[in-house]
Amino acid sequence: MGMFKDQINQERLPKHVAVIMDGNGRWARKIGKARIFGHRNGVKAVRETAEAAAELGIEHLTLYAFSTENWNRPKLEVSALMMLLVDTLKKEISTLNKNNIKLHAIGDLTKLPKKTYKALMDGMESTKNNTRMTLHLALNYSSRWEIIEATKKIAVLAKEEKIDPNNVDETEFDKHLATAGIPDPELLIRTSGERRLSNYLLYQLAYTELYFTDNYWPEFRKVDFYKALIDFQMRERRFGMTSDQIG
Repeated sequence: MGMFKDQINQERLPKHVAVIMDGNGRWARKIGKARIFGHRNGVKAVRETAEAAAELGIEHLTLYAFSTENWNRPKLEVSALMMLLVDTLKKEISTLNKNNIKLHAIGDLTKLPKKTYKALMDGMESTKNNTRMTLHLALNYSSRWEIIEATKKIAVLAKEEKIDPNNVDETEFDKHLATAGIPDPELLIRTSGERRLSNYLLYQLAYTELYFTDNYWPEFRKVDFYKALIDFQMRERRFGMTSDQIG
């Protein structure tokens, strides 16, 4: 593991890494367990990834914890997942504080069950002064929802003549997104071999490097995070320019 960590160039770390934590259910099925067993084991991967990112000095880590579409899963799984979130938040807050990590959440949070919402708000409140890294949880989040919400807010401001529609540019639009004030991710990691974005940070991922691994999320460890960063650092980021312009 040290070998991989040593290969990381501290000068070229992404400020923001986003993760789609995929494959909990399939991992559980592979070993003959219920899907929720997979979700429970996914918590260890969250802890390892957050620790690895904070230790390296990455400023923002965003985890796709629950999408708006996930409500369509079996009711039993959804309620078990929501209870797991409550338990995990309560257990992990002291670890976040010890590691100086701030908890933040994006998504349509008020639609979460009361207990989950309260545990989330409590966690955000008790870690709000931490400065080392921000751990963002995307909960009841969908990118299209976020973009539509931003558009509605701008439309209201325009109607109230507080904003001139002609002056709406990227900077203005960014202010109304759930990620306002957070730099766009330079790297997206998705586990379990799936290669799609699943309605996640679509606007923010415009120039993001995508990294896919076949490992299921409960198997993901610090060394896997390091491998993703090494892969990212080997790429040339051009933002629509040519190699010659960059060089």
